[in-house]
Amino acid sequence: MKQLSGNFQRKTFSSVLVKFAVCFLVLGLAYRLFSSSLLQFSPVFVGNDEKPGLSAGKTMPPQVVAEPPPEITDDPFLNLDDHAPENVTEKCNLFLGDWVPEPNGPMYTNTTCQTIEAPQNCMKNGRPDSDYIYWRWKPRDCNLPKFDPNKFLNIMRKKSMAFIGDSIMRNHVQSLLCMLSKVEKAVDVYHDEPYRNRRWSFPSYKFTVSLFWSPFLTKAHTFEDDNGVSTGLIQLHLDELDTLWTKQIENLDYVIIAGGKWFLKSALYYENNTLVGCHNCHNANITQLGFQYAYRKAINSVLKFIIGSKKKALFRTLVPDHFENGEWNTGGYCNRTRPFKEGEIEINDTDEIMRRVELEEFQCAAAEIGSANTMSLELFDATLLSLLRPDGHPGVYRQFHPNARIDKHANAKIQNDCLHWCLPGPIDSWNDLMLEMLLKDKN
Repeated sequence: MKQLSGNFQRKTFSSVLVKFAVCFLVLGLAYRLFSSSLLQFSPVFVGNDEKPGLSAGKTMPPQVVAEPPPEITDDPFLNLDDHAPENVTEKCNLFLGDWVPEPNGPMYTNTTCQTIEAPQNCMKNGRPDSDYIYWRWKPRDCNLPKFDPNKFLNIMRKKSMAFIGDSIMRNHVQSLLCMLSKVEKAVDVYHDEPYRNRRWSFPSYKFTVSLFWSPFLTKAHTFEDDNGVSTGLIQLHLDELDTLWTKQIENLDYVIIAGGKWFLKSALYYENNTLVGCHNCHNANITQLGFQYAYRKAINSVLKFIIGSKKKALFRTLVPDHFENGEWNTGGYCNRTRPFKEGEIEINDTDEIMRRVELEEFQCAAAEIGSANTMSLELFDATLLSLLRPDGHPGVYRQFHPNARIDKHANAKIQNDCLHWCLPGPIDSWNDLMLEMLLKDKN
């Protein structure tokens, strides 16, 4: 992959060579040789002023070289703070880009947003650094405007939107609610007993946001506690979608949907209510089909159903984790404090297999839709931009002040969370991307 070349892309300038020939005082003639010449800018560093409202201690934003002012031209993509034309997504790949410094920090903090759940509230939980919130995603060939909550709520007026998937979807919803709270705070109008399925309203805009907990998207029976400890093999019906969300599809205007890591869990696979195989079931009498088989079946069924529903949908791709030296249950951790540059990390084999399945099934679905169909199915390709952010996870700070817990309990083991995202954090940029995709759909 192409290497990134630093925090900002800057213009280089040639030196100035001017040659004067001076005659006698009375004649005073000057001669100039013309060359392409520009001034050389000296590096300007952003000051280390602490951002107000952050409860992460004294850690300052990263010291970065400021970008020179853009030239005044007719190109609307040069002004990064202005909202680009609504057809910006047709001019570049929004998902190919770099994480660039954002000295202004996020739109909200853990003290201004009340909808952040405890495991993602890294600052409140004692994370000592805050550099990870001073970055934003920048596509390489065009401008990605910052999320505009007013614009979003206005285009969603009298509409409904649902997020369907696993806990990463819940993470995304929290980020969206925090950013929208700059205009109006969400009203919690429904939740089930474990708070996995929820609905919020924005009364001034008659807009509702729903969250459907459906980690497999298909019918599944799971046997594990809140910490992921299994008491039995998951029973997964690959040819039956989860009615929790399919029965609600008619009441929705927009759908954001995704599969994910749950398909890597040990499971028994059923089709036509008949056991056809498994993944990692350690039973010689059952055919080992593997997670790839199940994932392809499930994604294929989901996308066909979405096409048939004629709803406007964003299909989000896999989000890689960043566990190092182990997995979530074997001591893996994530303690990096800076983004990766492209080329410093490669997607692992398992994630690459799942991503390939997603892209192939999406391409088949897109071909089936055809240009004449009025529905919209877009690929929300979050994989690569997420891969570059090992610094944005809660890690040990999924718990409140974990080091104090160790001091009190000598044998305590702290589990790291290297999959979900701190709030505020990198996942906030997903809303920048989502809004641009919605604006494209409006054209």
